[in-house]
Amino acid sequence: MTMLKLFGIIFFCGLFSPSQEVLSGLSCAVSPGAMQNVLSDAILQNGLLQQHLQGLVLPNIMGEGGLLNSPTSITGLHLVKVRLPRLSVVLLPGIGVQLTIAAKLELSGNCLVGLLSELIDILVDVNITANIKCTNFESGTVQVVIEDCLCILGAIKIKLLSGLLSLSVNEIVLNQLTATLPGLLCPVVDIVVNLVNIQLLGTLNAVIPVGTAGTIHYQLASLPFTSGLFLGLDLDGAVKQVGGSIIPHDSSPSALPPLLDKLLVLGLRQSFLNAVLSLLIQIPPQTFTCTPEVFSGASRLQEAITTLVPAGCPTCHGTSPLSIKLTLFGNPLILLEENKATVELSVMIQVFIKRLDGPILNLLLLKADLGLNAHVSIAGGRLVLGLSLG
Repeated sequence: MTMLKLFGIIFFCGLFSPSQEVLSGLSCAVSPGAMQNVLSDAILQNGLLQQHLQGLVLPNIMGEGGLLNSPTSITGLHLVKVRLPRLSVVLLPGIGVQLTIAAKLELSGNCLVGLLSELIDILVDVNITANIKCTNFESGTVQVVIEDCLCILGAIKIKLLSGLLSLSVNEIVLNQLTATLPGLLCPVVDIVVNLVNIQLLGTLNAVIPVGTAGTIHYQLASLPFTSGLFLGLDLDGAVKQVGGSIIPHDSSPSALPPLLDKLLVLGLRQSFLNAVLSLLIQIPPQTFTCTPEVFSGASRLQEAITTLVPAGCPTCHGTSPLSIKLTLFGNPLILLEENKATVELSVMIQVFIKRLDGPILNLLLLKADLGLNAHVSIAGGRLVLGLSLG
């Protein structure tokens, strides 16, 4: 069985269903769960949010009153750690994605109450909700815009080393953080989301080499679109031969099949696969010498041929063996049917005798069409075609 590696995709491709309506060059529908996993890895697990919140500068908190009615000031307030961050995604039909990040922010600073100075630790629950919209599509790239960013503060816990904390200090901290934190956190989320957008677009705009035969360049073909069930992406794949000439294929859009229980559906158009196969399957001519041990009918065929060759060709008689040469003829084609894929190859079969004086004598030229069963699978992040004779 010949395994043909086509190209890499960042997403896990959960379904290849030729029984559904055939899709454009490359199209995929991504479930909210898949998006949540990808964004959670990029924003939370990789520490991107923590990294950009680390430089958060909080204004000093000043207030009248406090312990023994002394003035209160909290300075040098900074982020120590982002605790228990969680991310969730909701798709907004026709708009984009609603991203919600919930976390506990651990803050620390210096607190001066009257003449008493000590460290203060603040633990505040935050819930940030932002609507993300894609706009300004151009040359495979889109701009991400955050609309309606909302930051809500929840419970606040304040701890002083002395343990002496008045209700007025708690109220001052709550009021100041409620007034300042949303204006500081939403811009950070905007920066993080745009960085993630750049990272993900890089995976949707790639040039993949196909051996030494050429390349496949795929990129976004239009703005992503959302329904209540999935985020849809149309990709345009350009298949190029060495030298830069593009192998044409039909890339007109059509509907995606349902996600069902899959995280992602990837659709490949039959004409796109044909263009890719024309690069992948470039078999050099194969020549076989047919001795009786290899080809049981060779001796009988050779006996029959000796009665046909001209009598004036003594070198054509005797020990000269038959040879068969197989040459790929034209481009391979893949046919997609319900639960079945077939690759058709046309070959030229040449049966000949190589005479002792050098030139060959052609006995038969035959064009044959071969049907190969194709098994489609995903292995190592690559779409793999396994071919076998039917």
